[in-house]
Amino acid sequence: MNARSHREVRQQQRGIPSVIVDLVLEYGSREHDHRGGVVKYLDRRGRQTIEQHMGRDFVKRYSDQMGVYVVQSAIDGRVITCGHRYARINRN
Repeated sequence: MNARSHREVRQQQRGIPSVIVDLVLEYGSREHDHRGGVVKYLDRRGRQTIEQHMGRDFVKRYSDQMGVYVVQSAIDGRVITCGHRYARINRN
């Protein structure tokens, strides 16, 4: 199984809409995971920026689904996986 299909399978299994993954990639904060990846997630600043660009109604509609993270390769930027955040992201 290649990395792209792994990401798609995990995204579907976890019920994460593609629009949310795209928002995290565009507006999310990033932290290195020290294993060759970059973890991106939406913090308060990212949500505020989304609200400015997309509108308050959009943020209200998707607010319960914005607590996700996306892991990208630090080398080429391809998305490896995504999931729901249940714990704080360690800021290094």
